[in-house]
Amino acid sequence: MPKRVDRRWLSEAVRRIEADYNRSADTHLIRVDLPRYPGIVLYLKDESSHPTGSLKHRLARSLFLYALCNEWIGPETTVIESSSGSTAVSEAYFARMLGLRFIAVVPATTAAPKLDAIRFHGGEIHMVDDPRTVYAVSHRLAAETGGHYLDQFTYAERATDWRGNNNIAESIFAQMGEEEHPCPSWIVCGAGTGGTSATIGRFIRYCRHDTRLCVADPVHSVFHKHFEDRSVAALPEGCASRIEGIGRPRVEPSFVPSVIDRMIAVEDADSIGAMRALSDRLGRRVGGSTGTNLWACAQLIAEMAAAGETGSIVTLLCDGGDRYGCTYYDDAWLDERQVAWTDAAARMTAFLG
Repeated sequence: MPKRVDRRWLSEAVRRIEADYNRSADTHLIRVDLPRYPGIVLYLKDESSHPTGSLKHRLARSLFLYALCNEWIGPETTVIESSSGSTAVSEAYFARMLGLRFIAVVPATTAAPKLDAIRFHGGEIHMVDDPRTVYAVSHRLAAETGGHYLDQFTYAERATDWRGNNNIAESIFAQMGEEEHPCPSWIVCGAGTGGTSATIGRFIRYCRHDTRLCVADPVHSVFHKHFEDRSVAALPEGCASRIEGIGRPRVEPSFVPSVIDRMIAVEDADSIGAMRALSDRLGRRVGGSTGTNLWACAQLIAEMAAAGETGSIVTLLCDGGDRYGCTYYDDAWLDERQVAWTDAAARMTAFLG
């Protein structure tokens, strides 16, 4: 019989995570008025204000609580995760809070500032050249260390209480309560694990809202292809998105297409252009996945305006742009990879007015 986790240690671990949550205010909802589209308002749920700087802070907290309450983690457990960066940054933060060793298995292409942030929070880095191997390597390291693989791609959709309990969907609708269009016509998000879209889509149905959910997905991702044809489960080898944090080469267990109303595929150049234009509008940098979300929002808003509709759209500002200073905000880096983003940036600047 496996050794049980000491309940006193377990109780203290949960208390520390809950205390950290109580010290953190909710993230802001930023209103963006669109002069070219009277009667339609865009809102950005600013997840960059979390202690670890991204939407993944919510997921990391939920994954740790889920593993703790299942007694998968104890005081000597080495915690492993496969991640493109932001989830691992947040998980390193919680691992250090509990005094646990943390190892992040990351693709070699992960932006250096993300790696620095993982190390800042006490995490270790294990790089892999082929992103498709992160799963197998994570399982191997967990076995070798006698540790636990958190496996965000499997557990993201079940670790979060989608009925409420301060999840991101409940927060959005509460913050929209006093706006002129309190029930958004659309909520737009991306999919990395699929956990956020599953939470939002389920919450919308559970609360019987008329809101529809749109998932913005990089062109070089399997999710939008699987949404259209459930038999498509993976992309050919070598096909991958440049937008960190969203888009996957295989359909992850946490991706639930049935709760999604629409998916919009976005070119990498359009994501980068939208990101750069929004950064200029806000006066601070945002990450690439926020640009992907914004590009999809612009398409939906144009369709609403053409149909004579008014209303609101909410999307996620997933993380800040400082982690991408040497990639998405480096013109030479983009030129080297032939990412022609300037036309998209001009179009998005016009859209934002």
